Order: sequence, then C-alpha cells, then structure tokens
Amino acid sequence: MNTKEYISSGIIESYILGHASPEEAGILECVIKNNAEVKAAFEEAQKTLENLATAQAVTPPSDLKSKIWNKIQNEQVLEEEKIVPPESAAITPLEVVETKRINNWKTLGIAASVLFLASIAGNLFWISKQSEVQKEIAKVKTEKQSQDLAMQKLNQKVAMFSNPDMQMVMLKGVEKHQDAKAMVFWDKKTKEVYLNGENLPKAPTGMQYQLWAIEDGKPVSAGMYSEDKDSKIALANISKAQAFAITLEKEGGSPVPTMENMFVMGEI
Repeated sequence: MNTKEYISSGIIESYILGHASPEEAGILECVIKNNAEVKAAFEEAQKTLENLATAQAVTPPSDLKSKIWNKIQNEQVLEEEKIVPPESAAITPLEVVETKRINNWKTLGIAASVLFLASIAGNLFWISKQSEVQKEIAKVKTEKQSQDLAMQKLNQKVAMFSNPDMQMVMLKGVEKHQDAKAMVFWDKKTKEVYLNGENLPKAPTGMQYQLWAIEDGKPVSAGMYSEDKDSKIALANISKAQAFAITLEKEGGSPVPTMENMFVMGEI
C-alpha cells in the first residue's frame, strides 16, 4: 500500500475519533513521525474535524444551572416541611442533628441524580455529533473518489488526443437527435476503436448503444458501448472505414443496425 492509499484508507479519521485498534494507532504514530505527507494529512484531518465540531456545537441554555439549583432547593424545602413535628412534641438536639443529616443526604442524592441525567444527555449529544462527523467524512471521501475518477478519465482523453497515431472522428446528431454527440478514437497503428459517448442520452433499461463502421458502403459492427468502457477500452478492431455511426439496440447488440434508432453519424 502506497502513501496515498494509506491516507485514503480512513485510518487517520478512525485514529482521531478513537476507533483505531492499539496496533493501528501504533503504526500510524510511527508513520506520522517518518512520513511528511501522512503527517500533513493527519493535521489536515484533525483541523477539519475540529472545525466541524466547532461549527456544530450547541451551547446549553444559559438558565440551565439556575433551574437545577432551584429544583434542588425546592425539593429540600418540601422534605423539611414533611418532617416538621407537632408543636406539642418535644425535640431533642440529637433529633435535630439527625434530621439535618437526613436532609443533607437527600439533597446530595437529588444533586447526584440530576448530574447523572445531565451526564447521560451529554453522552448522547456527543454520540450524535460524532455520527454526524462520520457522515461528513464519508461524504468527503465519496466526493474525492468521484473527482479522482473524473481526473482519471480526463487523463485518458488527454493521452488519446496527444497520440499521433490516433485519428479522431466527430459524430454529430441526426435529425431526430440533434443534441447528441460522440467521438470515435481510431488507432491507425493498432486498428483499435475507442468511443467517447458522454454526450449521448442515457440508454434505457434493456437497451445499449452499438457502434458501426461503414466499410465500402456496408455497416459493420464495431462493438457495444457502455459507460465503464468509455474512452479506455477498445470496442473492436476496424481495418478500414469511411464513416462511423451509433444506433440504440437491444442489450447485447444486433447483427444489422436499426436505422430508425440511429443517434449520431460522422464521416472520416
């Protein structure tokens, strides 16, 4: 695994969020010390997470502390009113001390319960925010993967344009599909044919675009097009052709073109 693959594996985010195993954490800490690129990625991820946490932080209500304290005091007053003896009863100093001790313990118990509930609420809040951060990280990763794929496809097209053996044939939309366009890349040395069909309408379910080479006035199948082959996988080997055209056929292709389903055509 190279440095870029290691950075994109998600181990840095797992480490920062406390999800990495001791072994993974030890390896990352060692790599950070010895690899400037990983160290920079770690610092960037740490900064991103801190910014997310700060942006999404929720400040507790300003009157929460006073409400809790008033609740404790009210509970204490109610308890004291319940244990007030009749006026005729004699109260010894020992009973007064015992009563105060009981009230103090009850007060502490109420305070502890309130703090316990506040702690649970805080933990639930943190778990919720942590989940949101993880979703943001996943979103950023997905966007980065899409950008990497787009860049890879662009590099492939640049390589084809700069290849002196590559002949480019522009296919323009026919009357019923004037907005459709495509580009055929025909390697005159290897005779391989590639197709860039990004500007074709998305094929309906069960249908597929088929490329045709016009040789001596007759259509010859030049392969079936799909998005995963776009500009990077040769569809066929064509030794000679005067033009190219694309029709929409049933998935798997047709031995002859369906002329009413022709989308684009271009002469060489």
